[in-house]
Amino acid sequence: MFRGVRRGVTWAVLLSLTASLAACGSGSDAGGDLTSEKVTLRFTWWGADDRHKRTQQVIEMFQRKHPNITVKGEFKEWNGYWDSLATTMAANDAPDVMQMDELYIASYAERGALLDLNEARKHLDTANFDQKALATGAIAGKQYGLPVGLGMYSIMANLDLLAKYQIPVPDDTKWSWDDLKRIGDQVSKAAGGAAFGVQSPGINDAAGLSIRARQQGKAMFDADAKVVLPKEIARDYWQYILDLSKTGVAAAPSVTIEKASAGLNQSATATGTAAFGLWWNTQLTALTAASGAKLKLMRLPGETQGAAPGAYYKPSMFWSVSARSEHPAEAAAFVSFLANDEEAAKILLTERGVPANQKIREAIAGQLKDTDKAAKEYLDTVPVSDPPRITPNGASTLDTILKRHTEDVLFGRTTPDAAADSFIKEVQSEVDAAK
Repeated sequence: MFRGVRRGVTWAVLLSLTASLAACGSGSDAGGDLTSEKVTLRFTWWGADDRHKRTQQVIEMFQRKHPNITVKGEFKEWNGYWDSLATTMAANDAPDVMQMDELYIASYAERGALLDLNEARKHLDTANFDQKALATGAIAGKQYGLPVGLGMYSIMANLDLLAKYQIPVPDDTKWSWDDLKRIGDQVSKAAGGAAFGVQSPGINDAAGLSIRARQQGKAMFDADAKVVLPKEIARDYWQYILDLSKTGVAAAPSVTIEKASAGLNQSATATGTAAFGLWWNTQLTALTAASGAKLKLMRLPGETQGAAPGAYYKPSMFWSVSARSEHPAEAAAFVSFLANDEEAAKILLTERGVPANQKIREAIAGQLKDTDKAAKEYLDTVPVSDPPRITPNGASTLDTILKRHTEDVLFGRTTPDAAADSFIKEVQSEVDAAK
C-alpha cells in the first residue's frame, strides 16, 4: 500500500503541464443542492486488478442509490497515471474525482487544480475522521484531500528468527535506537552470517529520517516549504546507518542495495534474513505472505526518549475533487459515499489501506485477516503526534535523493557529514526551482 522506492514519475512533465493552471472556481456551487438531472462524473485511480474490480462494484452500488448519476471509471498503473492526470489537467479536461498521492497533492492544490473540500461540507461527512488524519490532506486551512487509508511507520520483527537464536523480544514501549543496534548485533553474531539483526534503513523512503527529526522536536520542512532539518540530525542518521553496516548488524552495502532494488518480496524482511526492519504497518500482510514467518509490529525505537512521538499518520492516498468539476456537489457526495458507506467498505476492505474513517475501521474489523487486524490495532493504539507538513511542491524526488546519499555513505563515496550538507541543499534547490 505504501510504496518504498518511488517509481519513475516524470516530474518535469507534470510540472510543465500543470504550470499553466490558474486558480479557478468550479462550474457550480459545491455547497448547493444535489441535482435531480442526469449527471456524469469521471473518476480516476491507479492500482492493480483487484482494486479495479472492487472499485467498480462500489461504483455500481453508488449508482443504484443515485440513479441519475453515472460514474465513469478510469484507471491506470502508477507511472502512466500521473502523466495522464497532468495532461488532462492542462487541457481543462480533468476527472471530477481522483485518487491523489501525498507527494503531489501540494503541487496540484497550489496551482488551483483541486477543490477545497470544506466548501462541500453539506455533502461530505468527515465526522468520523480523526483531526490528525484530516490534517494530512490540508494546506493552509483548506482541505484538498480526504485520506482514504492510513499507515504508521513501525519496526517489523521476525519472531521466528529471534526464537531461533534465543534472543528475547524487546520491550517496544521503552527501547531506544541504541537498543535496536545492540539487539541486532546479538542476532548477527548468533546467526553467523545466515541472517542479520537489522535491515538497513535509508534506502526506501525518507520517513525514517523524518521520524528521527520529529523525535527531537524538529521537522523536514516548515510551513513555508523551507527545509529546516538540522544538519546534525541528518549526519547522525547516516552515521547510524554506516555503523550498522560496518559492525555487521546490517548486511554489506552491496547486499542491502540489491535487496532494496528488487522490491518487497526480495527484501531482508521478506526473505527472513533480518530480524528487524522499518516498514509501514500496512505492509504486514504482504511481508508475512512473502516470508512465511511470524512477524510482529513493534513501536519505533526512541519514542519514549524523544521530545515528542515521531510516529504520525501517513495517508495511503487521498480522494480529491477537481476545482474545475461542473458537478462538485455530486462529486463530493460520491467521495462521501466512498469514505462513509459501510456496505461499500465491506467490499473495499483494506485494499487501499486501513480505513482512515474510524467508524468504518470498526465496521469491517470482523472481515479482516489476522495480519490486517494487527495493522488496525497498531493504528488504533500507538500514540501519534501531528502529521508533518505535506511534501512541498518540487520535493517529490525526496526519496530518490535520500536513497542516493545513503548509497554514497554506505559505499564510502562520501561522509555522513558531507551527505547531510548535500542532502539539505539539494532538496531546498528542488523546492525553490518549483516555485
